[in-house]
Amino acid sequence: MQYRDEPAAMTGAQAVAGLLGDTPQRDYTEKLRLFNAFARPELREAIDALAVGAGERVLDAGCGTGEAVGWFHESARNRALVVGMDLAAAHVRIARRSAPTQAPILQADMLRPPLADGSFDVVWAVNSINHLHDPVAGVRVLSKLLRPGGRLVVGQSSLLPDMYFAWDARLEQRVNDAVRAYYRERYGRSEHEFTAVRALVGWLQASGLPQVAVRTRMIERTQPLAEADERYLRDAIFRGTWGERLRPYLHPGDFDTLARLCDPDDARYALRRPDFHFLQSLTMAVATKA
Repeated sequence: MQYRDEPAAMTGAQAVAGLLGDTPQRDYTEKLRLFNAFARPELREAIDALAVGAGERVLDAGCGTGEAVGWFHESARNRALVVGMDLAAAHVRIARRSAPTQAPILQADMLRPPLADGSFDVVWAVNSINHLHDPVAGVRVLSKLLRPGGRLVVGQSSLLPDMYFAWDARLEQRVNDAVRAYYRERYGRSEHEFTAVRALVGWLQASGLPQVAVRTRMIERTQPLAEADERYLRDAIFRGTWGERLRPYLHPGDFDTLARLCDPDDARYALRRPDFHFLQSLTMAVATKA
């Protein structure tokens, strides 16, 4: 494995925040860990479907807290070399503790990876390319790291609207609109910039990778919920993504209804309803380098 010289610190252009505010100093480890525990079955299935062989080299670009690095090792029966890479120092610290000891975990900007071109058989980038101002540029950089015949896997959750309240589609739509309004105001971004994430196939084709296969899995949860499912929905979504921050963007009556559905101490708490039914899409686009 060859590495380019890695800068001692990220300064200047390297420290510019990503589309969603990412910097080397940003830390959302808890949300990442909650999602990985929640979506573990579907992510593991997608990794196993790649059938990484003995001796192959895998890069997890935007590895977050490192769980997928370990899953790749297990899927390949510890016969592959798996490297993790993330921008945030806090994520890298956690990943180095959670990933197998033999897995290198690098702190680096995805657009400036300290890795030699043609080094990998598989590059895995899930819920990470959408954080870039220019996703096509990111795909081009990652594709250079592949050997001929190597595969770039770009994954994204929620290309389709998630279903939280199967019994109240109107409230669900209002909440989704409120979330988009909040993020537009917080990051100063247009609606187009946030919805462009649905163009996974187009990003890959625009990067010169025309051989693209796509598979969408549904993350589907009903009662009874596993502990990891409830923790993610309650803490990452109900409290972290929604909560008080949405009050200015919702009609008072809708906000009151939402607050009660999200409150574990309320009799109407959504996650205890016997008819609770959650759906979230997880799309994987796999491009093969000629």
